[in-house]
Amino acid sequence: MGCGSCSTGGGCTPNGCKSNGSCGTGGCQTMEVHDWLSNLDMPSNYKPFQVTEIKFKGSRKEFFLNNDNIYLEIGELVAVEGPSGGFDVGHVSLTGELVRIQMKRRKTALDQVTKKIYRKATEADVEKWNAAKGMEWETMHKARKLALDLRLQMKISDVDYQADKTKATFFYTADGRVDFRELIKKMAESFRIRIEMRQIGMRQEAGRLGGIGSCGRELCCSTWLTNFKTVSTAAARYQNLSLNTLKLAGQCGKLKCCLNYELDTYLDALKDIPDRIENLDTEAGYARHQKTDIFKKIMWFSYQGDENWIPVKAARVKEIMAMNKAGKKAPNLKEEAVQIAAPVVVEKSFDYENVVGQDSLTRLDERSRNKNKNNSQKNNRNNNQNRRDRVPAGEKNTAPNNKPQQAQHGGQKPQHGGKPQGQKPQQNTGPKPQQVVPKPQHVNGPKPQNNKPKQQQPQGQKPVVAKVEGSVAAEGTKPEQSKNKNRNNRRKNNNRRNNNNGSENKPAAE
Repeated sequence: MGCGSCSTGGGCTPNGCKSNGSCGTGGCQTMEVHDWLSNLDMPSNYKPFQVTEIKFKGSRKEFFLNNDNIYLEIGELVAVEGPSGGFDVGHVSLTGELVRIQMKRRKTALDQVTKKIYRKATEADVEKWNAAKGMEWETMHKARKLALDLRLQMKISDVDYQADKTKATFFYTADGRVDFRELIKKMAESFRIRIEMRQIGMRQEAGRLGGIGSCGRELCCSTWLTNFKTVSTAAARYQNLSLNTLKLAGQCGKLKCCLNYELDTYLDALKDIPDRIENLDTEAGYARHQKTDIFKKIMWFSYQGDENWIPVKAARVKEIMAMNKAGKKAPNLKEEAVQIAAPVVVEKSFDYENVVGQDSLTRLDERSRNKNKNNSQKNNRNNNQNRRDRVPAGEKNTAPNNKPQQAQHGGQKPQHGGKPQGQKPQQNTGPKPQQVVPKPQHVNGPKPQNNKPKQQQPQGQKPVVAKVEGSVAAEGTKPEQSKNKNRNNRRKNNNRRNNNNGSENKPAAE
């Protein structure tokens, strides 16, 4: 079916030949018919059929005479005679003897075909045709606006321009008759062309506009379906479908055309199943009909007060109904129940790794939750480390020796004779005695040495060593801790200098 220039023949052009050649794939246009006689050898004295089928926009197809015997292939663009003068451009949809069969199906006589094919479309014809098609969208919206201004109960769904821009056909849908004489006058003044108004049904409108059905494929009316048969709700009843209008209706608002596709098969299967099924009179009581499997020809019944359904063959149901008409009761249906085998579940083995089934749908939420939890724990650790760094190093290392230092400082206070006059009381001589040790050494520089003998230090306490920076550190302390202590002492001493106005030259009492 494919040619060398389409996707099926290994070419680079997708979806049919796009007028690069002739193929039967139907990719170039919808409503295509495969010419299965094209590869057959015709007799030597055979004269080709002069009528050719040409397809135009939508589902419109017409027959034209090929009096000049122009060699035409399916999918080619040709210039043909317009319906009311001028010329139009369309695609060749069918040629040869199949056109004769198509004319018989449509009940079209050969004498009724009067319009003829002029030539194969030239570049000038194609440019005019494309320009005319480009005006259709804007023209349709302008016509809709004019119809709304006149308050007409109609919907203009499509516009079809002739290739020579001399005529435009407007397709509309309406519930009843519409007086559009005033509308035609205004459109003729606005567009300056001959106008034809054509009313179509909802199904034809859906076929012209196209779309995707609930099955996931293109609409049948826009691809291959040309004639529309009536569809009734009886087709849904025969197929045991629920009478839900939302599921049975298509995009056109009418019942789906596909309800008629399998209707004949269901009607053939229903011949062996009784039509009007009444309650069966048995020895165990009346059995009520519940459901029917049409193709397996099995019917389910249940007794009153019993939730179990009993499967019975349709042929046996007919026999029981004949017995009930004769005034006889049938035996218990449980004795004649059909043994239905349980469905066998076959585990499918995939040749690929099922990645989707391994992870849960909330896997991303769990990752973000764990990430936030780890970040909070990390922040808590950093905060704790910062708190430890802010605590003076001497507070940790000299904690066991605080009491002896307090005793030492307590004995040194009488040597200075108490607090000097005129000096403001110190603010940071508060509850932490271990912080009092370095305070007097930074207020006024190095501590003045006294000639009086110092008190003996308690046993077990290591002597305090004074460094160049003026800080006191116990032996055995780490250099980092002494640095932190010095930094904190500098900050505290700066605060004391701000508080001790005019008393910097006086020694501070320990």
